[in-house]
Amino acid sequence: MDLFEAIAKRACVRDLEAVDIPEEDLLKILDAGRRAPSGMNRQPFEFLVIRDPETIKALASAQSCIGDVSCAIALVADPERSRWWLEDISAATENMLLAITALGYATVWIEGTLLREEATHKTTLGVPESLRLMILLPIGKAKEPVAQPAKRPLEEMVYWEKWGGKG
Repeated sequence: MDLFEAIAKRACVRDLEAVDIPEEDLLKILDAGRRAPSGMNRQPFEFLVIRDPETIKALASAQSCIGDVSCAIALVADPERSRWWLEDISAATENMLLAITALGYATVWIEGTLLREEATHKTTLGVPESLRLMILLPIGKAKEPVAQPAKRPLEEMVYWEKWGGKG
């Protein structure tokens, strides 16, 4: 699948089923995250691949769909490495979301429910206290086809040359 097709098809999928993910595909997903832009190229993030079923079950308290997969990726940020750490980890996440879609898998960006129990999940994963466990990406297959939600028409959100200019 090419980039523009992946962008058009990417959707948040919570109704996931477990699927074996070859290491080759995992490495492509991780490399996509690694190649994201970051302020001054500081790359203040690390990736943690989780495949242990007991650990995945424990993480499901952040969002139940995590418990339905055989693999998840945690994105961990180091706020001390860059003042743009939040933007940087977001860019890495988006690259990974697109790679997951392009490879034919499905996922959902889990953050808010994760952060409510961040300390607990950091303990589960052995993440140092000084770092932030920001995002979990459970990876699986969609149990049913999922379409991207409708987006605003481009002509409603693009101006040309000056604010309000409609070309």
